[in-house]
Amino acid sequence: MASFKTTITFSLFILLSSCFGQLKTQENNSAPTVVKSFKTTGLAPDFDTTLVSQYIRSIFQDSKGNLWFGTIGDGVVRYDKKNLQYFSTREGFISNSVFAINEDHQGNMWFGTDQGVYQYNGKTFRNFNQKDGLQQIDISRRSILVDKSGKIWVGTHRGVYQYDAEADQQGKPSFSVFSLLPEINTADIFEDKSGNIWFATSNQGVFKYDGKTITNFNEKAQLGENYAGGIAQDPAGNMWFVFKNGICKYDGKTFTEYTAKDGLGGTEFWGILIEKSGIIWITARGSNTRYNPSISLPNPKAFSVFTSANGFTCCVQSMFQDKSGKVWWGTGQGLYNFDQTRFYQVKRSGPWQN
Repeated sequence: MASFKTTITFSLFILLSSCFGQLKTQENNSAPTVVKSFKTTGLAPDFDTTLVSQYIRSIFQDSKGNLWFGTIGDGVVRYDKKNLQYFSTREGFISNSVFAINEDHQGNMWFGTDQGVYQYNGKTFRNFNQKDGLQQIDISRRSILVDKSGKIWVGTHRGVYQYDAEADQQGKPSFSVFSLLPEINTADIFEDKSGNIWFATSNQGVFKYDGKTITNFNEKAQLGENYAGGIAQDPAGNMWFVFKNGICKYDGKTFTEYTAKDGLGGTEFWGILIEKSGIIWITARGSNTRYNPSISLPNPKAFSVFTSANGFTCCVQSMFQDKSGKVWWGTGQGLYNFDQTRFYQVKRSGPWQN
C-alpha cells in the first residue's frame, strides 16, 4: 500500500511539475499588451501592422532591463516584458524618426531624432533644438554617447555637440559645439576601454579624442574611400571600423582590412557589432556576416554569410546585444533575433523570450 501511495504521490508531483513548467513557458512567451494612442501611417513598399514597427533604426536596453526601439513612423517603443508601449505626439514625443538612444547616469533616457534631441525622465519628454544650442537638429544614427564621466555627446550631420547640465539649470543654452572637431558628418560615437572617444564620419575617416588632442585617421591609414560607418572594440582591445568596402582592425599601430575577398558578404557595408564572446557581425546591403576571429585566415569557416535563404529578408539598420547576451537586429522589415541557425522575426505578439 505504501508503495502504491508513493507511486501516486510521485506521479502527481510529475504532473504538477509538468503543468507548472508549461504555465511558466507560456507566461515567458506571452504576448505583451500593446499600448498605443495613434495610428501608424503606412510606409511603402510593405506595411505590416503585426510588426513592432516596419523600420527599426536604433535599439537600446536601459538600466532597468527595458528594451527601447527607435523607429520611423512609430516614434519610440519600450518593451518591459509586460507592455509594448509606443511614445509619440500624444505623449510629447513630436518625432517619428529615432536614430539614437542612450541613458544618462541619472536614469534619464535620451533620443536622437530628426527634430533634435529628446530627454525622458520617466514621466515627460523634453525637446532640445536650436534654441538650446543645437544648430543642427538632424541627429545621426548611433550618435548619442554617455561617457564614463557622465558627459553627453551628440553627433549630427554637421558637427558634434556636448550637453552642459549646469548651463541647462541656469537657463542658458545647454548644448555647445565640440570645437576640436571639424564640421563632420557623424556616423558613430564610441568610447573605448581606455576612455578615448572615437568619432566615425561618412566623409572624413575616423577621429580619436584622448581628452586633450584629436587624431584623424583617414584614407592614408587605409580606411577605404575615406568612409567610416561604425566603430567597435573587441575583448582584446583592438578597434574595428566599417568602411565602404568592408571592415578593418586597428591594433594601435597598424590597420588590417577585411573585404569580400576574405569572405564578407555584400558589397556595401554599413554596421558592426562585436559580441561579448568576440564574435563579430557585419551588416551589408542584402546580407549579414558572422565572423569568428579565433579562426586563422585564410579559412572559409571563419565567415558565415546570411541572406534571405536564412530567414533574413531585409537590410539591417541597427544591432544590439542585451544584458542576457541576446542580439537584436532592427531592419527595414521589422525586428529579428537569431537562433544560431536562422533569423526569425519578432512581431508584437512575439516570440520575445526564445
